[in-house]
Amino acid sequence: MPSLPPAIVPLLSPFASLFDARTWRKVQILLTGVILAPGRRTVSTALYVLGLHERGDFALFHHVLSRAAWSSLAVSRVLLEQLVRQLVPTGPLLFAIDETLERRWGERIEALGVYRDPVRSSHGHFVKAKGLRWVSLMLLVEVPWANRVWALPFLTVLAPSARYHEARGRRHKTITDWARQMLCLLRRWLPDRELVVVGDRTYATLKLLAACQRMTPSVTFLTRLRLDAVLHDPPPPRRPGQLGRPRVVGARQPSLQARLADPATVWTPLTQRWPDGTKRHLQAATGTALWYHPGEPTVALRWLLLRDPSGQREPQALLCTDPDWSPKALLATCLQRWQVEVAFQEVRTHLGVETQRPWSAAAIARTTPILLGLFSWLILVAHRLRREQALRPRRAAWYAKTVPTFADVLASVRHLLWMQVLPFSLSPVTPDIRKLPQPPPAPLLAALCYSA
Repeated sequence: MPSLPPAIVPLLSPFASLFDARTWRKVQILLTGVILAPGRRTVSTALYVLGLHERGDFALFHHVLSRAAWSSLAVSRVLLEQLVRQLVPTGPLLFAIDETLERRWGERIEALGVYRDPVRSSHGHFVKAKGLRWVSLMLLVEVPWANRVWALPFLTVLAPSARYHEARGRRHKTITDWARQMLCLLRRWLPDRELVVVGDRTYATLKLLAACQRMTPSVTFLTRLRLDAVLHDPPPPRRPGQLGRPRVVGARQPSLQARLADPATVWTPLTQRWPDGTKRHLQAATGTALWYHPGEPTVALRWLLLRDPSGQREPQALLCTDPDWSPKALLATCLQRWQVEVAFQEVRTHLGVETQRPWSAAAIARTTPILLGLFSWLILVAHRLRREQALRPRRAAWYAKTVPTFADVLASVRHLLWMQVLPFSLSPVTPDIRKLPQPPPAPLLAALCYSA
């Protein structure tokens, strides 16, 4: 087995206690192979790239995913602890939650379903796709050397369709049910930190928002709000001697749609930098209310109504379960959610998500979360390597790149591994190390490091 570079060992050793000794040796081999391998991320390609394709015990490497006894939740917790310790040791923690579709096929994949394709669909065009639906919780953190906010996945769960659960006689768990359980787990893992979570409109449900407010301490949730949501004032104080049950809400407020058409609505100018670097000048109206629906818990929130003075963009509304938030902080925090889409695209392009081919339920439940977590772990490795040497982006005469991207992060880790792994043993029967006479040419090594 090739030895790992000393710079990587401190970031990998906290996971060793989660596996037995035999499985841990195989995990290190598979991890090295998955990082170095281009194209598909399968067990076979991981062994090929390390020159271990002639090992007779190759099936045992598949058993790491399908049979070995280890906990994905325990791995997620250790990864989160490292991310928080290295990148956000103090202050509030900002998270994003979203779902993604892994396009797969195969009759033996039990959790396979047909869902709306979020990438190919639009408001006026609906596209279906077959695959696996995942809900991912990510840490949003600004990395100084990258000059941007990264969305770092650490906890990802499989959310099968309603048909899957009906066929097995189980109660169906919706996306928001999974989100509530994941946030409860997050609150348990980080009991002493202030937690803020951002989600899209899918997570704007009263049950989920009320569950976040009931946690101890509460979790602040930010998401989009329907323009026709039923909002109320707080209930009036009870009069002395008043009989009957106490009121849940007070008078009904005008809907946000009505406020848009009301000339008496007070609008405040608001300028905000968008994720693409442009500045947008908006008009904002804000207030506090109780979101109420019969049979559902009541949620106290701050709403923020935004409109474009030029009329080029549709009005939008945002909510925050902490009424004390300012409108500018609410909008700036919600905009960071777009980094989630960048992370999903990066893991598909550079880490081979949707190219793995396991069919057993245990292996399926582990492979995609591992690849998403590997994205975050590689950022940690690059953050540590930067202490010794600056992380330089790949430049060309026609591409003036100023800050590193994930492609440069992956290339720097690959370069470190290739320099360590190049003199590997070509056969388990011949353990003698065959060293190359000289380092490989720089263009060849660059091609290996930047291959997708």
